[in-house]
Amino acid sequence: MRVGINTRSILGSKMEGFGNYSFELVSRLTAAHPEHTFILYFDRKIDVQFKFSSNVECRVLFPPTRHPILYIIWFQWRLKKAIRKDLVDVFWSPDGMFPLKKKIPVLATIHDLNFEHYPKDLPRLVAWYYKKYFPRFAQQSDKIITVSKTTKQDIITTYEVEENKIAVVYNGVNTRFKPLTDENKREIQKQFDKPFFIFVGSLHPRKNIHKLLEAFEIFTKTDSQSELLIVGASMWKNETFKLSDELAGRIKFLGHVPTDNLALLMAGATALVYVPYFEGFGMPLAEAMASSTPIIAGNKSCLPEIAHNAALYVDPFNHLEIADAMTLIKNDVALQSKLIQAGKERLKDFSWDLAAQQVWNEIENLVS
Repeated sequence: MRVGINTRSILGSKMEGFGNYSFELVSRLTAAHPEHTFILYFDRKIDVQFKFSSNVECRVLFPPTRHPILYIIWFQWRLKKAIRKDLVDVFWSPDGMFPLKKKIPVLATIHDLNFEHYPKDLPRLVAWYYKKYFPRFAQQSDKIITVSKTTKQDIITTYEVEENKIAVVYNGVNTRFKPLTDENKREIQKQFDKPFFIFVGSLHPRKNIHKLLEAFEIFTKTDSQSELLIVGASMWKNETFKLSDELAGRIKFLGHVPTDNLALLMAGATALVYVPYFEGFGMPLAEAMASSTPIIAGNKSCLPEIAHNAALYVDPFNHLEIADAMTLIKNDVALQSKLIQAGKERLKDFSWDLAAQQVWNEIENLVS
């Protein structure tokens, strides 16, 4: 069997959520099934750090998809032609986009529908593309994978897709996320002079960072010790934050951080504060669980589904509630231990090996 996969999100040092998701699963699928050929389609030069098994063929198709108009050219013209030329039997798209009016079975992963509910959070042309094409992707795919039950129900309701067409496959967690000893944790905190809370995610409006900063300002009125680390790059280059001189000294925007360093920061944090008002899965929740780091999470969207009882929940639109939660979790050692233990139990449900097997089952079902 010849399996085509959209791997345009695997970008080396620039990888974020979709890229990590794609690489974790693609590397496992290709290694586990040497009897099949996998054709990976990239939109730019392949980073030298990525090595694949001998049953993998890589294609680089021009142009790089840096703009919605280029999405159309790449998916609907260049990729469609390449799939036909490569005699692909089945196609999987980890970001949900693929050539329409296709002649082979297609499996599409749709992570969330934030653009349907909050289109103003995206640049106008990007929102137009998503709202125009994703209903068609949902309807024309032969099977949909999504990463939470919450998103599955959203797809069913928004796009009127039959329930049995959608499979929920939870994400896994990179094995580099793990607890630190108390001594190593103190060493990490010394790098920032003070204990710190951490947020991880792209600087996107739905991540609700403005409200988090308001909460941290309130928190600092009764806490002179802690800092706040914001880890993540700007997604659309439209998020700006104005900080007072006092706050600027206690809030650090670190941009994109390599996974090895991020794992140390996550494990060294007092707590993860993760309060988006819309999410598909919320990968930092699972990474915090793996790191034995307590979690403060928003109570909207899929976050309660993913974290279960391993988080202290707050209204993401209420900065006073977020600030109170930060105070509580910093000072209540028993609460920290309770959340950490609950996280260890919940973490058993998040495995890339299991996810890869479930994805492969869906691929096989499409060609059987």
